[in-house]
Parts: sequence; C-alpha cells; structure tokens
Amino acid sequence: MNNEFTIFSGTANPALAQSIAHELGTRVGNCVVDRYPDGEVAVQLLESVRRKEVFLMQPTSPPTNDHLIELLALADACRRSGAARITAIVPFFGYGRADRRHGRREPIMARVVADLGFFHAPVDSLTAVPTLCRALQGRLPLGIVIVAPDAGRVEMATRYAQCLGAPAVVLHKRRVSGAETEVTHLVGEVSGRTCLIVDDMISTGGTVAESIRALLVAGARPEFTLVATHGLFVEDAREKLSHPAVREVLVTDSVDVRERDWPQLRMISIAPLMAAALERLVADGSLGELCLKAPRQTALHREERHEARTLWRPP
Repeated sequence: MNNEFTIFSGTANPALAQSIAHELGTRVGNCVVDRYPDGEVAVQLLESVRRKEVFLMQPTSPPTNDHLIELLALADACRRSGAARITAIVPFFGYGRADRRHGRREPIMARVVADLGFFHAPVDSLTAVPTLCRALQGRLPLGIVIVAPDAGRVEMATRYAQCLGAPAVVLHKRRVSGAETEVTHLVGEVSGRTCLIVDDMISTGGTVAESIRALLVAGARPEFTLVATHGLFVEDAREKLSHPAVREVLVTDSVDVRERDWPQLRMISIAPLMAAALERLVADGSLGELCLKAPRQTALHREERHEARTLWRPP
C-alpha cells in the first residue's frame, strides 16, 4: 500500500479503524471529534489530506444521529481540505431498514439520509456471511438447520445454508410495534434438530427471543446458536437472549459492542474484509466477490471531486 491515503475514524468504533489500519500496515490519521456543551459536533483534521485518498471509518450505530453527523462533518472537512477522493466506510448503516414506505404518510429515512449528502451514487454492499461461516465451521453439530427469523431473511439464510451445507426453514411474523414481533407460523421441519438462527442485526433481541420460543414449541432441540452481522444489543437485549437454550451468540465487530462480560458472546472481526476492500479501492480494482447484489446495512461511500460512489459492508 502506498502512503498517499489516510484513514480517519469518528468516535463510533475506533477499535475497528485501528484493526483495519493494522491489516494494511498503516496507522489511523490524527483528527479531533469533540462536542460543544449544547451537543453540537466539532471536527478538526490534524494532518494534511490535500490530493490524498481518504477513508472515513464510522458506523452510524447508536446514538445513530450523533454518529451520522460526525461522519458528515468529517467528510466535509476532508472535502474542504482538498482531498482527492473520499470513501466513507460504514460498517453499520443506521436508517438502512427504512428503505421503503410500509404505509401512507411515512418518510423513507434511508433516502432522507442520502439527501443529506451521504451518498448520491450507486452503492456496493459487502457481505460478512463468508467470514461468519468460516467462524462457524467445525463448531456446529450434525443435523443443524438454518432458521430465517422472517421472510425478509430468506435470502441470507439461503446463503448460510449453502455455505454450511444445511437445510433452511423460515419463520413468518407480524410486527406488533417497533420493538415487538409475533411469529405466526413456521415453514419447514425443526423437530428434534438443533437450530442456527441468522439475522442481519440484533437490536433489542425481541425477534430472536420470539423465534426461540416458536422453535421450541415446534419441537426444536434446546440448543440454539445465534448469528448476526451487527450486534447492537440495545435496551434489555442481553436479558432476552440469556435463555438457557442459547449456546452461543456470534456477531462481528461492525459496531462497538460494550457487552464484554457475556460468556455466550463471541466476536468475529471484519477488519480483514474491510482491509481487502480498501486495498482494491486504492488500486482501482474490482470488489467482485466481496459484494452483495443489493445494499442493506453497511457501506463505503466514495466521492471523487464532484463524482460519488458508495460501497457498503455486511450483511
């Protein structure tokens, strides 16, 4: 890697930025991200970026709005400082779930964030599924079944099933509220089998907890492994997932997980994946097999002068 690029990090996940820089044999650039007493964000770059390639590493994880504004401020500082090209590495994209209207009189928040200047260009989404599958290989019992917790995760469950050589089943649910869901029926057979529940993220843990309950009623063995790209674990998520039937909870380090004393929790780093993507971008290469067909919850946003391109990271 040449020295004509710089990686900056906001406050959302500096540890991941350090890991990516280590994979690339470089360091994280010096900058200050501070807040005024009234909560406004203040950003200052402490080194030159003129005519350099710049990577901004910042998931928009909770507190979502604060981390989003940090990222926008960093991008603007780099733009005004003469950076040749700016790529925002967004391991977790808050508001990504709100990419369509589910009824009348609702905003499309993903579009609102895009219009703020986040990305006015096509988006390539990277996937952590192969990384997580490698972490699971050799640790799963024979006869395991992959569970999609809702119809929207069928494609993801299929990718896990193909990678792990296991069948997949689907739970259908209806959303009772923003934090509560209810399983209506199961498509597939789980009786007497161990289940691997997969999702793109675990937020409050309500969907997974309800899935475990429904699978146990359907006769599944009380031995569950939970896998998600993003472990937000907000509110009482840990309490909900501390079920005696849960053997392991596997997530990536796309967001800064504060639950360090959780015996069932296992973290898998996506730093090698992100570093590989950055190497290809610096060399103007293709991301190829690193990408998904469509973005959902992770991104790299790229801007070169007045042109922009956006790249995403996991599911």
